[in-house]
Amino acid sequence: MSTKILVVDDETAVTDLIGYNLKKAHYQVLTAHDGETALKIAREARPDLILLDLMLPRVDGLDVCRELRKTSQVPIIMVTARGEETDRVIGLELGADDYLTKPFSMRELLARVKAVLRRNQPGNSVGNEHTTITGPHGLELDEDSRTASLNDNELSLTRLEFDLLQHLVINAGRVLSREQLLSQAWGYDFVGGTRAVDSSIKRLRSKIREILPGTQLIESIRGIGYRLVK
Repeated sequence: MSTKILVVDDETAVTDLIGYNLKKAHYQVLTAHDGETALKIAREARPDLILLDLMLPRVDGLDVCRELRKTSQVPIIMVTARGEETDRVIGLELGADDYLTKPFSMRELLARVKAVLRRNQPGNSVGNEHTTITGPHGLELDEDSRTASLNDNELSLTRLEFDLLQHLVINAGRVLSREQLLSQAWGYDFVGGTRAVDSSIKRLRSKIREILPGTQLIESIRGIGYRLVK
């Protein structure tokens, strides 16, 4: 069964061009030209990945991402002409997996698609010699199913959040720089820069506090990075 990719852009020429190249790479392509339609297709067709423009009619791309993240962890790559760092950070804080700024080459787009899909597959995590790894406060990460729980409560994590938390748990007590976490989680040069790590850590902390209010599992080390408390 071929991988389904939903391409969302208000310009038909763009969806046609991207769709043509994705089909050549043997992906099944779905398209939408506004945010409302994108949400409907995403919920009904359950694509394996979404390429999402920010500037959309009816419902913009950031709101589409926000709505999807309430019920789905489908990988999302933001594809947009808006390349400002603020836009990138907002997209990442909402749970996007990657960010690609127009204009871009089809070779780069396909490389990003392959990388995100590959890393989202169960069993593709780093440190795979352990099926389950544990941390403080009953923190457990199942590396095969890529699921996490805290004090017997499920932690609903995106692929990036899982990978970041996994590296922090494996290196509990050690300080990891933003650059190290960026390299380990994304695995290639990422246009969002190290601010992407800060955004993901912020979301991780928020989800942890929902289960254990007041708990500080992830410490900030000023000017360096982060450390998981043992």
